[in-house]
Amino acid sequence: MEPQRQLALPLDLPQSFSGEVLPDSSNAEAMAWLERTESWPSQRLALFGPPGVGKSHLLRQVAARRGWRVLQGPALRGVPEPAPSVLDDADCVVEEAALFHLINACADAGLPLLLAGRAPPARWPVALPDLASRLRATTAVGITEPSDRLLATLLARDFSERQLRVPEAVQEWLLARLPREAAALAEAVARLDRAALAAGGAVTRGLARAALADWPGFGADTPALHDVSGSEPAVLSTGTPALL
Repeated sequence: MEPQRQLALPLDLPQSFSGEVLPDSSNAEAMAWLERTESWPSQRLALFGPPGVGKSHLLRQVAARRGWRVLQGPALRGVPEPAPSVLDDADCVVEEAALFHLINACADAGLPLLLAGRAPPARWPVALPDLASRLRATTAVGITEPSDRLLATLLARDFSERQLRVPEAVQEWLLARLPREAAALAEAVARLDRAALAAGGAVTRGLARAALADWPGFGADTPALHDVSGSEPAVLSTGTPALL
């Protein structure tokens, strides 16, 4: 299977899986299924959803908590040994036979297998009829884009972890422009932290425009908005979402 092309943004984001996944309406069903692995039909479950919604993070959280093996779809080869496993980018396997053998090995041994891809397994474009049959029989649960509430919570948490006290108005302004992905929020906060330290001032809209100028929504061609003045950053009000 050839990986589908995705729109490339000019972002240089690290992939981080630290910290717990926060519960949200977007992932509630998936998290409920992950708490009851013994109920998975044929001991197999697939998570699906668009890029950036936390599928990989959830897989690694489950693997770390339960001691399962972590595999990558594009690197899957040969006949994998049976073991409790998570397989990320399972819809991007190069050797379809390897995925077929992994599914069979785990099923025969009664071992759990957690897959992740961008679409439900029944829609993965596989050529092997037997693999297609196994995928159609796999229970699949979707993860949607994070809610506004979750994104606001993540951004506030990222700022708090770096001891940056940023006005709510600036946080809301950032959320309206940043990609709706946890990794993008974390990288934006890291850039703003470095920029604020270098400038010796607060995190304002003007500083954000300069620090994130190479990102869509922050360049020189973006319509100018009123900046937040003052050299001291404001204290977050009690209206900032609490961590879930």
